[in-house]
Amino acid sequence: MENAEWVEFRRVLREEWKRLWRERIDDKFRGEGIAIRDYDMLFMDRGTIIFASRDARLPTLREIMEMWAPEDIHYAVPPHPSVGGWGKFIRTELKKGPNSRAKAHKRQPKRKIEKQQLKKGGKGRLHT
Repeated sequence: MENAEWVEFRRVLREEWKRLWRERIDDKFRGEGIAIRDYDMLFMDRGTIIFASRDARLPTLREIMEMWAPEDIHYAVPPHPSVGGWGKFIRTELKKGPNSRAKAHKRQPKRKIEKQQLKKGGKGRLHT
Protein backbone atom coordinates (compact mmCIF):
# COMPACT_ATOMS: atom_id res chain seq x y z
CA MET A 1 0.00 0.00 0.00
CA GLU A 2 1.41 3.35 -1.02
CA ASN A 3 1.62 6.30 1.31
CA ALA A 4 -1.10 8.26 -0.53
CA GLU A 5 -3.40 5.22 -0.46
CA TRP A 6 -2.81 4.81 3.26
CA VAL A 7 -3.61 8.48 3.93
CA GLU A 8 -6.88 8.15 2.00
CA PHE A 9 -7.72 4.91 3.80
CA ARG A 10 -7.10 6.58 7.19
CA ARG A 11 -9.41 9.43 6.20
CA VAL A 12 -12.20 6.99 5.28
CA LEU A 13 -11.60 5.01 8.48
CA ARG A 14 -11.90 8.17 10.60
CA GLU A 15 -15.15 9.12 8.84
CA GLU A 16 -16.50 5.65 9.60
CA TRP A 17 -15.38 6.06 13.24
CA LYS A 18 -17.20 9.39 13.53
CA ARG A 19 -20.31 7.87 11.94
CA LEU A 20 -20.24 5.02 14.50
CA TRP A 21 -20.30 7.43 17.43
CA ARG A 22 -22.79 9.80 15.82
CA GLU A 23 -25.32 7.07 14.86
CA ARG A 24 -25.33 5.04 18.06
CA ILE A 25 -28.41 4.21 20.12
CA ASP A 26 -28.22 5.43 23.71
CA ASP A 27 -29.93 3.05 26.12
CA LYS A 28 -30.61 5.26 29.12
CA PHE A 29 -31.93 2.39 31.26
CA ARG A 30 -28.71 0.34 31.05
CA GLY A 31 -26.36 3.26 30.48
CA GLU A 32 -24.97 1.90 27.21
CA GLY A 33 -24.30 3.03 23.68
CA ILE A 34 -25.10 0.46 21.01
CA ALA A 35 -24.00 0.33 17.37
CA ILE A 36 -26.91 0.76 14.96
CA ARG A 37 -25.48 -1.16 11.98
CA ASP A 38 -22.48 -3.20 10.88
CA TYR A 39 -19.19 -1.36 10.53
CA ASP A 40 -16.90 -3.75 8.68
CA MET A 41 -13.90 -1.46 8.61
CA LEU A 42 -14.09 -1.02 12.40
CA PHE A 43 -14.76 -4.72 13.12
CA MET A 44 -18.09 -3.82 14.76
CA ASP A 45 -21.34 -5.72 14.31
CA ARG A 46 -24.84 -4.43 14.78
CA GLY A 47 -25.76 -4.44 18.47
CA THR A 48 -22.17 -4.21 19.74
CA ILE A 49 -21.91 -2.21 22.94
CA ILE A 50 -19.49 0.63 22.22
CA PHE A 51 -20.03 2.62 25.40
CA ALA A 52 -21.07 1.42 28.84
CA SER A 53 -21.11 2.95 32.26
CA ARG A 54 -19.40 -0.07 33.87
CA ASP A 55 -17.17 -3.02 33.10
CA ALA A 56 -16.77 -2.38 29.39
CA ARG A 57 -13.67 -1.74 27.37
CA LEU A 58 -14.15 1.03 24.84
CA PRO A 59 -12.88 0.41 21.33
CA THR A 60 -10.09 2.78 20.30
CA LEU A 61 -9.34 4.09 16.86
CA ARG A 62 -5.62 3.56 17.48
CA GLU A 63 -6.04 -0.20 17.92
CA ILE A 64 -8.18 -0.46 14.79
CA MET A 65 -5.62 1.53 12.77
CA GLU A 66 -2.83 -0.74 14.03
CA MET A 67 -4.78 -3.76 12.79
CA TRP A 68 -5.15 -2.22 9.32
CA ALA A 69 -1.66 -0.71 9.13
CA PRO A 70 0.58 -2.11 6.39
CA GLU A 71 3.92 -3.66 7.33
CA ASP A 72 6.02 -1.50 5.00
CA ILE A 73 4.94 1.85 6.47
CA HIS A 74 6.60 2.12 9.86
CA TYR A 75 5.04 5.49 10.69
CA ALA A 76 1.50 4.43 9.81
CA VAL A 77 0.19 4.91 13.34
CA PRO A 78 1.83 7.58 15.49
CA PRO A 79 3.09 6.31 18.86
CA HIS A 80 1.27 7.05 22.08
CA PRO A 81 2.70 10.16 23.81
CA SER A 82 3.83 8.16 26.85
CA VAL A 83 5.82 5.79 24.64
CA GLY A 84 7.43 8.33 22.36
CA GLY A 85 6.84 11.02 19.81
CA TRP A 86 7.50 14.73 19.76
CA GLY A 87 6.06 15.34 23.22
CA LYS A 88 8.32 12.84 24.93
CA PHE A 89 11.32 14.04 22.91
CA ILE A 90 10.73 17.59 24.11
CA ARG A 91 10.24 16.47 27.71
CA THR A 92 13.36 14.31 27.80
CA GLU A 93 15.83 16.03 25.50
CA LEU A 94 15.01 19.71 25.21
CA LYS A 95 13.93 20.36 28.78
CA LYS A 96 17.02 19.02 30.52
CA GLY A 97 16.58 21.22 33.53
CA PRO A 98 17.55 24.63 34.78
CA ASN A 99 21.32 24.08 34.40
CA SER A 100 21.44 23.81 30.62
CA ARG A 101 19.98 27.19 29.70
CA ALA A 102 20.07 29.09 32.98
CA LYS A 103 23.82 29.52 32.78
CA ALA A 104 23.61 30.89 29.26
CA HIS A 105 21.18 33.63 30.18
CA LYS A 106 21.39 35.79 33.25
CA ARG A 107 18.25 35.95 35.28
CA GLN A 108 16.63 39.33 35.47
CA PRO A 109 16.13 40.73 38.98
CA LYS A 110 12.57 40.71 40.26
CA ARG A 111 10.75 44.01 40.29
CA LYS A 112 9.40 45.41 43.50
CA ILE A 113 5.71 44.77 43.82
CA GLU A 114 3.81 47.83 44.97
CA LYS A 115 1.31 47.18 47.72
CA GLN A 116 -2.31 47.64 46.76
CA GLN A 117 -4.68 49.83 48.70
CA LEU A 118 -6.45 47.87 51.44
CA LYS A 119 -10.17 47.36 51.10
CA LYS A 120 -12.32 49.41 53.52
CA GLY A 121 -9.35 50.90 55.31
CA GLY A 122 -7.76 47.54 56.14
CA LYS A 123 -10.42 46.45 58.61
CA GLY A 124 -11.09 43.23 56.72
CA ARG A 125 -14.86 43.47 56.66
CA LEU A 126 -17.17 44.87 54.05
CA HIS A 127 -19.99 46.22 56.21
CA THR A 128 -19.59 48.49 59.22
